[in-house]
Parts: sequence; structure tokens; C-alpha cells
Amino acid sequence: MFCSTIIPTVARATLRRTVTSVLTQDFEDALFEVIVVNDSGAPLPPADWQNDDCVRVIHTQRRERSVARNAGAAIARGDYLHFLDDDDWLLPGALANLWQLAQAAPDAVWLYGGTQLIDRAGTPLIELHHGLVGNIFAPVMAGEWIPLQSSLIRSQTFFAVGGFPALMATAEDVQLSRLVARVGDFAETGALIACYVAGEEGSTSDYAGQSPIRREAREDVLDQMGVFQRLRASVSQRTEHRGYWYGRVVRIYLTSLLWNLARRRLLAGGSRGLHGLACFVLALRWGLSPAFWQALLRQYRNRTFERGFAQARLAGPESR
Repeated sequence: MFCSTIIPTVARATLRRTVTSVLTQDFEDALFEVIVVNDSGAPLPPADWQNDDCVRVIHTQRRERSVARNAGAAIARGDYLHFLDDDDWLLPGALANLWQLAQAAPDAVWLYGGTQLIDRAGTPLIELHHGLVGNIFAPVMAGEWIPLQSSLIRSQTFFAVGGFPALMATAEDVQLSRLVARVGDFAETGALIACYVAGEEGSTSDYAGQSPIRREAREDVLDQMGVFQRLRASVSQRTEHRGYWYGRVVRIYLTSLLWNLARRRLLAGGSRGLHGLACFVLALRWGLSPAFWQALLRQYRNRTFERGFAQARLAGPESR
């Protein structure tokens, strides 16, 4: 089986649209399945899609979406896993485009395409195309985000990195991309894959305390073996902007140094400082360009993503 689409749900009214968007793909039925993980704590209302042979429904009883997704992945049969929220949906041709990408990039462990950002009134805002391929560990560690809705993740790799962090109620998708990028390469298709609904109203995301959670999660990644080598290789791949990305990596290590020293984690802080210094020395070969200093001194901003969410705020509730 090519892929398994896993849909955690809290029984939103939009669930039918989400499931139908997968079932109506022009793609051979035997090549995909849909696993709906009911985390609402109550039975799902009867619906026609529940009788489809491609669909299985399991229940996780209000364990939050990371646990729900992991539970769905545990029974999935696909070579790739696709995670789709119950208020988002696939666009026509999405699975076929990702299948073609899988044939063209058989070594990639994360396949993805474009995302159409939609506000909660249903108005299209902006298309997200990231242009990141190969070893993208440095960009995702710096803050780049690739929507799960438009991605397929090789199941073997998903389980090898431990799946979604069960205790994370927010930014769990960002953390998964870091864990996967540490061990494997990404591939992108220019085709639009999914619609992603932006807006805080009706969202299950927990925004309170999101920044500290992200910081601790990134520290967990930096604690793992081979991180420095993978970051260095990621920067070396980006020949046109190498100075900039060295600046980003130096900033990652310096902010980690300060974070660890503030918590009296002296050994970890010392290690981060040495790795940051090593990156600085490597960057000297590129003349410490203005782009290096810009990257070092300024917080990373995903401007394409911010423009889309700025439009979402103008159109309605604050974006998630």
C-alpha cells in the first residue's frame, strides 16, 4: 500500500469534507487507506463514508492529537503516512502528484507539495511553496515549517524517530520535521496538495506557553548524536546562501548556550558554545557577509507564511 491518511478528529462538522477529499482522489483504491481517529470522547455521528472499505475508525478518548496520530500510525499499512486535520482537505490529484514524486525521489523520507492557505470563512489567502529539498535540517531547526497536510512521511522513518512527541500539545508537527530532517532528505513537488484552514477560532491548538515548549523541544534535538555534522552538511548544500545559513546555525547554538546556562546546564551549554564557535570559524571562509550578520542578529522569520497569516488576521480571528 502506498500511503495511509490518518485523520484525528474531535467530531467537527467538517470531518465529512476532509474524509471525502481523500476518498474521491483519482487514485487506485488499493494503494491508499483512511484511518479516522476519534478523539472526541463520544461516538461519531453516522455518515456514509464510514461504510467505505478504505476507511477504518478507531477511538482514543481525548488523548490529544499527538497520541491520536501515533495511534493511527500504529495500525497503518502504507509505506508513507499522511496526517490530515479534520478541518483541512486534500485537493484533486494530490495523491497522484505525491506518488509521482515518490518515484522521482525514492530516497527522500519526507515528500511534500504546495499548500493553499484558507481563512475560516473559506477565502483563499496565499499559496505556500517552500523550495526546500535534500538535507533541510538547518532551515527546519531555524524555524521553517512544512505543513503535515501537504506531506507524506515514510513510515519506517516516522517510527525510527519515535513519532509525534506524546506530551506536546502544540508545535508537534514542527518537532517531527526536525526529527525527520536530522536523519533523512526531503523532496518537493510544485503541485498544490492540500488546503490548510488558518484561524484561532475553533482550533484545538494550545497557544499558551508555545514558545517555551518549542525551545525545549529544539534542545532535545540538539542533544542527539550527529546533529552538528548534519547541520554542517545542510549548510554546505545551500551554495547560494551559505553565509546566511551559517549565521542561522551560529544563532541556534548561541541561543542554546544562553538557554542552558540560565538553567545551569553547564556541560550542555559549553558544548553548544564550542559548536557555535566551530560554525563561526567555518563561516569565516565566506567572509562573514552582511547576510551572515543579518541571520545571526535577527530572529528567523518565515515571511511567506507570515504574509498569509497576516491576511488571515485581517479577514477574521487571529491566525493559529
